[in-house]
Amino acid sequence: MENLWAPWRSTYIQNTTNKSNEGECLFCRLHNEHQDEKNLIVKRSKFSFVVLNAFPYNAGHVMVVPYRHVPSIEVLSDDEMIDVFHLVKASIEAIRKAYNPQGFNVGINIGRVAGAGVENHVHIHIVPRWNGDANFMPVISNTKVISEALVDTYSKLYEKLKEE
Repeated sequence: MENLWAPWRSTYIQNTTNKSNEGECLFCRLHNEHQDEKNLIVKRSKFSFVVLNAFPYNAGHVMVVPYRHVPSIEVLSDDEMIDVFHLVKASIEAIRKAYNPQGFNVGINIGRVAGAGVENHVHIHIVPRWNGDANFMPVISNTKVISEALVDTYSKLYEKLKEE
């Protein structure tokens, strides 16, 4: 599926290909660079962070990522799990305040066959949903229309997550 506003898609795919033997993963790099605005990290906590999906399904699509590089949630400690799910809760609250969605898809893809794009660093997707957000564009032209620029999404969610 194409994004009308995302001509850099091929660069993203090349940079996020899981190359565990060739260096640092995408999420580890984002965490370690400490350039949160540039890397779209909207909140950090003790064991995890919230980052915008650079190629969202809908405006407000975020991911909650533990700092520790592990492939699945059962490897996380109890403290890490509590922290991760605290950020899931805070993210949902912030997205509700900023966008007033009618629902959410919240999911964890564990392993490549389950759809994980970065399969060795577990993360949780939070996608806000509205009635009618799936329209004819994906069916007719294999194109998803995103209604908001990432910089605007970043500003909205950063402000709302500061309140949490």
